[in-house]
Amino acid sequence: MYQKIMVPLDGSELAECVLPHVAAITERGGVRDVFFVRVVEPFNLMPVRGEPAFTDEEIAQIDAKSKVAAEKYLGELVSRVSYGTAKIHQEVLLGKTAESLVDYALNHKVDLIAIATHGRSGLSRWVWGSIADRILRHAHVPVLMVRAPGHPTHKA
Repeated sequence: MYQKIMVPLDGSELAECVLPHVAAITERGGVRDVFFVRVVEPFNLMPVRGEPAFTDEEIAQIDAKSKVAAEKYLGELVSRVSYGTAKIHQEVLLGKTAESLVDYALNHKVDLIAIATHGRSGLSRWVWGSIADRILRHAHVPVLMVRAPGHPTHKA
């Protein structure tokens, strides 16, 4: 049913709780590609007054270091997982997280997005937003959302 699965990750163990679910889907066969994707948001420091705190060159260096760290993380993750015959890809994107992931899914014609949700609710969710929810609302493919273990469910 699914041939291409995208797995957005933020570098946390919490986000990796989706990996056993991806393994279960790939074990059934038919999955050709699994894309591990991590988005690094560009460094953005709003100047309070006067001169900016960082030069454009310093900001570019900060972004480059963040991207290298994200690539290292994905490389280590790829080295410790196996999904049978499915080919594992890794990609680090620079941009706004939810928008970059939705665009990536569309451009790479993925069939399924499998993402962990941190289970925030109330004020925390309003302040921080929810990447998983934004992906769910804007993606043009099915989204498997896995609640991270140990997070209480919200009662209506």
